[in-house]
Parts: sequence; structure tokens; C-alpha cells
Amino acid sequence: MLRVGLTGGLASGKSTVAARLAELGIPVLDADRVVHALYEPGAPGARAVAAAFGPGVLDSRGAVDRPRLAAVAFSEAASVARLNAVVHPLVREETARWLAAQEAAGSPVAVVEGTLLLENQGRSRFDVLVAVSAPAEVRLARALARDPSASPATLRARLSAQMPEDLRNAACDEVLANDGDREELLARADALAARLRARAAGERPGG
Repeated sequence: MLRVGLTGGLASGKSTVAARLAELGIPVLDADRVVHALYEPGAPGARAVAAAFGPGVLDSRGAVDRPRLAAVAFSEAASVARLNAVVHPLVREETARWLAAQEAAGSPVAVVEGTLLLENQGRSRFDVLVAVSAPAEVRLARALARDPSASPATLRARLSAQMPEDLRNAACDEVLANDGDREELLARADALAARLRARAAGERPGG
């Protein structure tokens, strides 16, 4: 099975590409949904984050309060590293289980979507890495439009804490430029799906 990592910075458009791949019948796992599940009350992620940053990052239910955590964790590089150190291993475990299930089901291609795939040993975990790319200011504007209540300062801190766009793109096998309208991005996603399926067919024994 061809294991594909789909990544990109905040508001890059990777979720649009992931949704299109899923519409085309390719199994897709949203790593952010994995994190959400890990942050539920009593879940391993919630316990680990509270141990690392204190109980103040939990809400009244005992779930991780993501805006509160972001305000603390993205304040400096050392805090980002601490957060990644406790959460990344848990996400890798869940992702590995999902990929194994897709392979057992006979899927020729499976895609994991996530912002921090490269930072989370992505080069060794995936056969193909694809980045969705857009300029930082465009991504900031999109993020603010998506969540008008968000703090621009917090969003800028998140952007600056992420891997620089040029380094992310250089580390990936393919880059989909999200520099036009939605239809252009969807067309590029369609072409990506065709390439991935062709590659998977070529790599299967006897293919």
C-alpha cells in the first residue's frame, strides 16, 4: 500500500485537498481529528498535556482547551518542542493503527493529512509526502476569515512556530500551489489522485 502524507501550514488548503481525495475514494485520515480525540477528558493526550503545561490548559470537563493551550504552547520555541514531544508519539501510534487497517482492507493508497507530519518523523513514515503551499499572509487572511474571533497575534505566533514554507516544500516529493481559486486547487487534487493511484499500481507486485 502506498502511504501518503499530505501536509501544509495553517490555512494552506490541505483540508480542501484531503476532502477531494476522500470524495474520489481514497481513504484519508485527518491527524487533527486524532489529536482532538486524544484531547478528550481522560484521554492519553489530555493527561500528557496537563502534565507538561499544568491543569490550567484543561476545561471544566477535563478536555484540553485548545485556545488556552495554544496561548501557552506557541509562546516560545521550547514550549512548542515540549508539546510536540508529548503529543507526537501518541499521534504516530494512532496513525500506524489506521494505516495497518487500511492495508488489511486492501486499499492501494491511504492518505494522512496533518500540519506537522514532517516534524513527526514523516519522511520515514510515508512513501510520498505532498505539501499544499500558499504565502503566509494569504494563509493568515484565510485563517482570520475562517475564525473571526481568533486573535491575529496568536495566529501569527502559530504561523511562526510552524516550519518555514520553503523548507516544508523542499522536504516534500510534490507541492500543490494554492495560489488560485478553489476550482484550480480541486483540479490539482484530481491530478494528484491519478498520479498516486498510478504509482500504487506500479508498485504492487505484478502491477
